[in-house]
Amino acid sequence: MHTNIEEEDIMKNKYLTCFIEEQVYGISIVDVVQITGMQEITEIPEFPNYAKGVINLRGTIVPIIDLRLRLKKEGAQYDERTCIIITNIEGLYIGFIVDSVNDVTNIFEDDISAPPQMGNGYVNTYITGIAKLNNEIVVLIDLKKVLNEKEIESFNMINEEIKGA
Repeated sequence: MHTNIEEEDIMKNKYLTCFIEEQVYGISIVDVVQITGMQEITEIPEFPNYAKGVINLRGTIVPIIDLRLRLKKEGAQYDERTCIIITNIEGLYIGFIVDSVNDVTNIFEDDISAPPQMGNGYVNTYITGIAKLNNEIVVLIDLKKVLNEKEIESFNMINEEIKGA
């Protein structure tokens, strides 16, 4: 019989790999609530360019972030491979658009290097490490840290306004 601690240990090495441009990114499977195909997004005025709007996911309003734009990459057309990775950040469901989802794979701590340091003192909080997997470099990111507290608070407020409407 598995205990919760054993299950957490097993899950902590599992990463959902996805693509943004040609780069492979890894997201801890523990942070993934659901993966859904691209769907119609309702735009919200005055959102930043990387915040595409909201979707209605089985009655839950979910803000949608284009991870490509949030990572300061060029925008791209969405296609049949485009997916939304749903996560839960501080009780708020947030969806992150990626170019495509690859698979769930094991990446062990011994295979992970610290993220590179930036020379100008900038600290990138959402890149948690760099791993080598089947001769590919995988950038490990923490979706909970892609947005700052103020952004999460704004999405929470908008969510409450929509619920109250």
